Amino acid sequence: MPQPISFQYPERVRLAQTPTPLEKMERLSDKFGVEIYFKRDDFTGIELSGNKVRKLEFILHRALHMGVDTVITCGGAQSNHCRATAFAAKRLGLKAVLLLRTSDPEQPPSPEANILLDYLAGATIIWLTPEQYQQRDQYFKWQAEKLLAEGACPYIIPEGGSTALGAWGYVSAVEELVNDVEQLDDADSVPTTVISAIGSGGTSAGLVLGNKIFAADFRMLGVNVCDDKEYFQKVIGTIVNDFQDTYLKQQIVASADIEILDGYVGRGYAMSQPKELEAIRDLAQLEGVVLDPVYTGKAYYAMISELEKNPKCFGSRIIFLHTGGLFGLFSVADQMAELL
Repeated sequence: MPQPISFQYPERVRLAQTPTPLEKMERLSDKFGVEIYFKRDDFTGIELSGNKVRKLEFILHRALHMGVDTVITCGGAQSNHCRATAFAAKRLGLKAVLLLRTSDPEQPPSPEANILLDYLAGATIIWLTPEQYQQRDQYFKWQAEKLLAEGACPYIIPEGGSTALGAWGYVSAVEELVNDVEQLDDADSVPTTVISAIGSGGTSAGLVLGNKIFAADFRMLGVNVCDDKEYFQKVIGTIVNDFQDTYLKQQIVASADIEILDGYVGRGYAMSQPKELEAIRDLAQLEGVVLDPVYTGKAYYAMISELEKNPKCFGSRIIFLHTGGLFGLFSVADQMAELL
């Protein structure tokens, strides 16, 4: 049997409401004939709801230790990460600058859902075209230089907080999962697959690392909501390698441990197909649980689509990681209304 790896957590600032509960979806389990649980990381808070805040606890502690007064980050127009960063910054007495992607910066999206909350938190929003966003590292640099010239002390947080430091957030989440599952298993352990959405790779990197660090023996399976399997194997692999080099000084993750279920991007990032929204609707009416259209909705649709083909494809037990994002649902209200 593999043994847990010795390590020490970096310091963090407490922002998330953790541990989050593990809840069995009774009717969904009956439907597919397997145990299906949701790890409710949508319960990490309200303004800070979702998976991003776990990463921000570690990242923002470092920022505070460095004496910064402003954080700069980036994402899509309805970015959960940017919304969480804006509110986390405000709680810690920091300013937030958000580089958000939109098709036409001259006519940005209306202030609804996450965008409304960004403004409500007092964040400064800079709109970038998709082409400009591809050069976001340069825009980070320019914005940081501008703030420095104005006498500010900025700190850059990459997209999604997906860094080696941020990955600690989901290493700690695996520790919670191990404790959760121990409460379920009276005797022999049940083979368990943990399914999560992949948007920038940091959550998946933390899950894969935590699985090895705690010798959890889960099957960690990510569903990419943009790009493709090869892209995210590289992105996650880079974060994992940075983490191992920086914090563990040993290699514990093999490339085969980064498992991705491709083929469910649909129309593209933050664009929904009717069948994805129908799956969100059906789950809400079956279990009273609400998913978001960008991340959890796509990953959930992928999960049930595979289960419909083969109910045993993920083994006897599934833990679906609910990474939050409820506010993003309001940006597709018109599409949802047509299905209700």
